[in-house]
Amino acid sequence: MFKSLLACCLAASILMTSFAASAEISIIPEPQHVEAGQGSYRLEASTGIDAPNDARAREIVTFLRDAVRDQSGIRLSESKHAHGIVLAIDPTVKGDEAYRLSVTSRGVIIQASTDKGLFWGVQTLRQLLPLERGESAAIPAVQVSDAPTFAYRGFMLDVGRHFYPVSFIKKQLDLLSYYKLNTFHWHLTEDQGWRLQINRYPKLTEVGAWRTEADGSRYGGYYTQAEAREIVDYARLRNITVIPEIEMPGHSVAALAAYPEYSCTQQPLKVATTWGVFKDIYCVGKPATFTFLQHVLDETIALFPSPYVHIGGDEAPKDRWKACDACQALMHEQGLKDEEGLQSYFIKHMQNYIADKGKTMIGWDEILEGGADKSAIVEVWRMWLGNSVMRKALLNGNRIIMAGPFYLDAPLDVLTLKGIYHTDITSPASPSTPDDDRLFAEHRAQILGAEAPLWSERANPYNAESKLYPRLLAFAENLWTGRHDDAAYADFEQRLKAQYRWLDAQKVAYGPEDKLVATYAVSFDAAHGHWQLQAKRGFGDLHNHYTTNGSEPTATSPSFDDAVIIPHAGTLKVTPFRDGLRYDNAAIFTLVDNLASGHPITFAQPAAKEYASGDALVDGVIGSTDFHDGRWAAWHDSDLDATIDLQKETGFHTIDVGFLFEPNSRILLPEAVTYEVSSDGKHWKSLYSTTLSVDLAASAHKQSLRFHSEQAVTARYLRIKATQHKTVPADFPDGAKNTWLFADEILVQ
Repeated sequence: MFKSLLACCLAASILMTSFAASAEISIIPEPQHVEAGQGSYRLEASTGIDAPNDARAREIVTFLRDAVRDQSGIRLSESKHAHGIVLAIDPTVKGDEAYRLSVTSRGVIIQASTDKGLFWGVQTLRQLLPLERGESAAIPAVQVSDAPTFAYRGFMLDVGRHFYPVSFIKKQLDLLSYYKLNTFHWHLTEDQGWRLQINRYPKLTEVGAWRTEADGSRYGGYYTQAEAREIVDYARLRNITVIPEIEMPGHSVAALAAYPEYSCTQQPLKVATTWGVFKDIYCVGKPATFTFLQHVLDETIALFPSPYVHIGGDEAPKDRWKACDACQALMHEQGLKDEEGLQSYFIKHMQNYIADKGKTMIGWDEILEGGADKSAIVEVWRMWLGNSVMRKALLNGNRIIMAGPFYLDAPLDVLTLKGIYHTDITSPASPSTPDDDRLFAEHRAQILGAEAPLWSERANPYNAESKLYPRLLAFAENLWTGRHDDAAYADFEQRLKAQYRWLDAQKVAYGPEDKLVATYAVSFDAAHGHWQLQAKRGFGDLHNHYTTNGSEPTATSPSFDDAVIIPHAGTLKVTPFRDGLRYDNAAIFTLVDNLASGHPITFAQPAAKEYASGDALVDGVIGSTDFHDGRWAAWHDSDLDATIDLQKETGFHTIDVGFLFEPNSRILLPEAVTYEVSSDGKHWKSLYSTTLSVDLAASAHKQSLRFHSEQAVTARYLRIKATQHKTVPADFPDGAKNTWLFADEILVQ
């Protein structure tokens, strides 16, 4: 049967027409060579599958049967005498992931030299199936010869900052595999959460997997070892390797909260609740630290058969090491000139341990600091350093994975679909020199491929898919085809249109190609005494559902498209929905009755353009603890000096202003704050004055500075002054320069 089908396919290839001639063929990533033929093959219940009789081939056959049934409703025959689809191992197909696919009116043949290639051929066949369900399905005649340009085509998910359930991860593995992405980098540990069960150290999940949020709620979760094995096997069946990442020596606050004895200070710590880079890292000067990490890696390696283990190695401040006697003694004992040498010592120690386990270490590009062994794989992310990182890694002999150009947490209007498609990882970043061009060309073989990370500071299961898709499709095609020109992108756009129907069928909440899903703004209408909520929508068929009582909006809550009037103060929540799918977390606006709302406000120094305008201080909307929420006005290395004209003599009892403290983002509380009033704008009376110190040990928080009088104060003008600190504690990096002052609503009641 195989020989007769192959003969028919070869004969039919003579009649093949160009790929562009067939609107039915819209494969992503585009195969390297495709020719569309005439006619089709009719798939029906009598169709069977011939395949090798080894265990992996049987898994692929089962996968194909299930996929055909789920997509088309057709249950393929399991009879040994039924034919129509042939899966065959053929050593003449060159390449570990290469395959050939031939569809004629007589049947389907997929040939490959490995089971990896066979599986990718099956995934291409799935994309040829119609989406409509029926008793039979027509597969268009086509001949494909295909192989990827890059061997490493990865996606990274940060589950430390936000936890993603097993069901979410499995859904993404299905989609990654469908588009032939072959690596899932699982970022399992962070300052904000330890996510993998380690039996020897139960407090890693009992303590380290949970944090107390600003509102007092407990947030977290972790994956049991059984769940980790389940995900690894689920990925394996889909041609995906899972690479675990256990961060070290930095981004380890959650682990040190559980086991503070492995820190330099040995002081109690809490699992971090804010984002940023933290000073508390694993103590390099304690041999027990290495014993602990080796035990953790022993259990991790037993769960993940991947040839690679990722150890992070990025963003590790050396403050604690500088102040640690044991660390300094180790540095002098090893003859190291500085703490960067200690980082290299740490990394090389862990690399040797991992190598003894038969694994290859991957680390973020900081592992090059102080020197790294050339057998380590370097994941490049610091693109703002230009070509220096890649140059250093390539000249050192390291293989590299490019991640920096593909950070999917970047806004959709910044890192666009087109931008991802056009990025060529084999070319040096601009600006480049002739030496850079020569170096990249000579060391091309060291570039394994690329990875698209989703960092989860602002991503979670509600909005992650809009950040992932369709950008991951452009990423998949970029790495598979290696083509980046405008003509190729135009063709990709046409094929992408057909994929949207597939994504809809899979209930994927994909985002727009070059704009945000939705942005919201609230303004106060002083003339009518109400607020207006306005939306900018990334999709014309997206609807905004909202509530005004603080409850979570659902698909049945009241909705609007572009604008709606909100008549009363309260907690306003609005969430975008499309085709019944929730696309994001609720945007929250705390509306308050404020005597200053809508009145003129002027500033001695204007607010920074990067954040909300100064008018946000008198719009009747209170900010959250997230300074990116559009409610906070900011001053960079300057003071807040604001004057409000209430436009007539007005009686009030309270002035309340919120300020933000987030030292990891260089946001400090003011040093001094005064509130003044005037009837004529010339003669001022002080109502309130206070000073604040810088307590770097305090957690990030919002601090309200409140004046209150039981007897009404009458004035037309209010003046709010907040000065920045001129001096700060010695252990605050870089001193008082480059600091920010963030102010919230000036609430007058």
